[in-house]
Formats: sequence, C-alpha cells, structure tokens
Amino acid sequence: MPPPYHPDRDQLDLVTILAALSDPTRLGIVATLAEVGEVSCSSFGDAATKTALSYHYAKLREAGVTRTRIEGTQRFISLRRDDLDEKFPGLLDSVVTNARRTKPSDPAS
Repeated sequence: MPPPYHPDRDQLDLVTILAALSDPTRLGIVATLAEVGEVSCSSFGDAATKTALSYHYAKLREAGVTRTRIEGTQRFISLRRDDLDEKFPGLLDSVVTNARRTKPSDPAS
C-alpha cells in the first residue's frame, strides 16, 4: 500500500485549508490535535462513524492540515503546525483558539 498523499509546503492553499476547516467535526479534530499532539485515528471513534472519520481525515490530510503516519496496522494523525505556521503565520493558532470556544466536547476523550 502506498503512503498517503500529503501536499508539499509550497502546495498549501489557503482556500483549500479554510474549506477543510469549515466542518465542525474536522475543526474538533484539529483542536484536539493542537492540545494532545499525535494520536491514533481510532481515538476519535466517538466523534462519528468510521467511514465518516476516514473522510474527514482525508480532507484534512489532502488540504495539508494534518499528516498521517502509518505504523503496522495503525494510523496516527498529527497537525502540520510547522508547515502551516511557515506558510500562514497565526492561522492555526487563531483557528484553534476559536474552535475551543465553540467545541461542544472533546472527541478524543
């Protein structure tokens, strides 16, 4: 199985990133990742169905917001904070701060 696609830093596009962050579930995933760092994709099992979560993970990854690392049969997801901060300074911090204000519950708990 080939590794998952991740756009290069110079391919990151603000419109695509904002579109990926426009969904409440994806916003919750990003806010949680900002708090706890890398987590197993199964950590968000209570947030949505497995199929829906796979869709949300792909949207975030393909937009360049997250990175997926495969270890054996598990997938781990983390924020691409360095790339996002370099290309769009302050964007991620602003998004996470506002997401925390509106986040109904922590999907990883």
